[in-house]
Amino acid sequence: MITLLKSDGSPTGFTATSVASLAASPPLASFNMSQTASSWSAMKKGAQVLIHFLGTDSHQLSQKMSGEASERFVGEHWSPGPDGLPLLSGVNAWVQATVVERTEVEFAGMVAVRVVAGELGPDQEALVYHQRGYGKAVPL
Repeated sequence: MITLLKSDGSPTGFTATSVASLAASPPLASFNMSQTASSWSAMKKGAQVLIHFLGTDSHQLSQKMSGEASERFVGEHWSPGPDGLPLLSGVNAWVQATVVERTEVEFAGMVAVRVVAGELGPDQEALVYHQRGYGKAVPL
């Protein structure tokens, strides 16, 4: 889950299907999203984001955050985190990052970020979404 603040200071966020490492030094990552997403306009260069990594105990959180945009931040499943960014509760880990590049590709967008901080949460198995269902990662 990616969360950030809109220009009016209200929380926004979306489900990213993947986050990829770009570099270790400096620590850079990337994710993709639709330009039609309610969060796209807030995702400008210099914007701060929190990237949340979900575990199997976060199944309901994942469903809530992938639902209607107007309902994603209704409830007590989040609180203001670093720099006021929306911090989701009970996640495996989160990192704070600054958007360094945003590239438009047809109706999609690629976003590159520089990681500036982070924290581990409760230890749980990684939550996996595959073929329209939730599961946990298993060793091959």
